[in-house]
Order: sequence, then C-alpha cells, then structure tokens
Amino acid sequence: MKCPRCGRELTVDSHRKIPLLMCYDCGYIEGRTSDADLTGKANFARMQELNLNEMASFLADGLGLDQDAVARWLESSN
Repeated sequence: MKCPRCGRELTVDSHRKIPLLMCYDCGYIEGRTSDADLTGKANFARMQELNLNEMASFLADGLGLDQDAVARWLESSN
C-alpha cells in the first residue's frame, strides 16, 4: 500500500498491540489524524533545513557521539 502523504511504500509496524501501517519517510501512521505541524515533507527534507549546530546536536544525540567532534567533522566537510 502507498502512503497517502508522500507516495512511498508503507511498512507494517508490529511493535504495537495492533499492527499499523506507517511510512518511515514522512511519519504518516494509519488512522492518525493529520497534525498541523507536519507538512508532509520527508525526514531528509527536514534535516536539510537544520543549521550546523542543530545538525550536530541531532546527530550526536541520535548516535551517542561527542557533539563537538560531530561539529568539527561537519565544518571540515564543507
């Protein structure tokens, strides 16, 4: 089944009592009403809007890395 928001393939989330179809790209979950703050953009599109410090914080928290090291790495790749 295709996602009504972004058109990608939906995945079955079986980690719940009742398995739901969800889209890992835009965050759509079957049966949930549309939230006002979600614009239907993919996660990659949201990440492109982050500035350097926000991106370093996001990556460091998510991967358990040192935020300063991630910031230096991001600055050196520009």
